[in-house]
Amino acid sequence: MSAIVGMTSCARAGPITKPTKAIDKMNAALTLANMKYIVLSLFLSSAALPAFSHELWLEPEKWQVPVGTEIRAHIRNGEKLKGLDLAWFENRIDRLERHDGGGVTAITGRMGDVPAVITPAAEGLNVLVYQSPPSTLKYDSWEKFEGFARHKDHAWAVATHEARGWSREDVTEIYTRHAKALVRGGTAQTAFVDGVTAMETEFVALNDPHEPNLAAMQVQLYYQDRPRAGAQIEVFERDGAGDVAVFLLKTDAEGRAAVPVDAGHVYLLDAVVLREAKPEAGVMWESLWAALTFAIPER
Repeated sequence: MSAIVGMTSCARAGPITKPTKAIDKMNAALTLANMKYIVLSLFLSSAALPAFSHELWLEPEKWQVPVGTEIRAHIRNGEKLKGLDLAWFENRIDRLERHDGGGVTAITGRMGDVPAVITPAAEGLNVLVYQSPPSTLKYDSWEKFEGFARHKDHAWAVATHEARGWSREDVTEIYTRHAKALVRGGTAQTAFVDGVTAMETEFVALNDPHEPNLAAMQVQLYYQDRPRAGAQIEVFERDGAGDVAVFLLKTDAEGRAAVPVDAGHVYLLDAVVLREAKPEAGVMWESLWAALTFAIPER
């Protein structure tokens, strides 16, 4: 599907003079395919998926690119580093930026673009930052909410729900996504690594994944601009064959964690804040998802 969308985008880039009937038919077919993809992406980006623990992350097509060439990254929704690409839709993006040693650059796009993130690479580490607007959902069953809460290390929410006397039949939630990805521009080492970007929750990388002989990636988890201590981090690790392993870590008193890494592997870190929603939200619960993706180069 993404290949079809790319072809359509290229066709829009320049004028076509004296099209033949064959070209007209091909363009019509591509436009129809593109519209089908857009409709599917709209549905997936606005509707609650059956399994509410699905992650959302940024995944670049290449984790290292020459300076000045394009970083092309997908907004993906799924499980265990396998998912569907979400097309660019302005109403599904609150923030999309590239942070580097030169500052912050807003990233824009066109409706239906896949990949949704395209930006020139600056020298050194480029941090892609994405934040979604709030979305709401209703759980299919009490068991799904309970399973989600326990899986994300928020078992207290089950007891709180019961203590509030809230219904088990109509459990509602509002959620937002806060994702980062680390991409290297060129080969030069620079002083810039990462920092807090004022998202309500986020990971901050404390070192560059391209450091030579890196054994552990040091990260710090933040919530409301403060380190989040004792929080669960779920780590998804994909090897060169595409197999994915999952393991859990806990942040220390300063919100830090050391993620053991291997060369040639891709990593997604996921951490979720669950809290009672404000009354004006019209739902019971609110979740805030932090995600960080990076890859360790082959040695």
